[in-house]
Amino acid sequence: MRQPHPTGPHEGEVVGVYHAEGSLLGELRYAYGRLRGTAHCALCDITHATVRRKPEWDALVARLPRPVRLVHLDEMDDEVASAVAGSGSPVVLVRRGGVLVPVLDASALEAAGGSVAAFEAALLRALDEPVRRPEASTEAPGTGTLDT
Repeated sequence: MRQPHPTGPHEGEVVGVYHAEGSLLGELRYAYGRLRGTAHCALCDITHATVRRKPEWDALVARLPRPVRLVHLDEMDDEVASAVAGSGSPVVLVRRGGVLVPVLDASALEAAGGSVAAFEAALLRALDEPVRRPEASTEAPGTGTLDT
């Protein structure tokens, strides 16, 4: 495991964890697995074109109001590894109350279909926590307000 993130934890930080290793050998294994149909990472499909990062991804990261960090399985610090142990990979985690919690799991990332725009919409919905829910009231159905 690697050491904790050098700049320390940031409340609201977004951490994306690829379902792949980042070493040269890991990247080659992943590429070979992709060709054979035995390796897949939905987060990789969202952030990268063939071998380079998508410009749309870079633009998204630049406009998000919180830090974004992407790590491979062999680059995780102990805290990220602990969160991934409970959720699997690929996954997107967000720091809430000082703890990394999963907000987009593998199926949610897969649903984005490799689209940065679809990922952005899913992430923004996930970040709009706590979930907006009808207030308990005595008003007639459909006339209540939503809390945030």
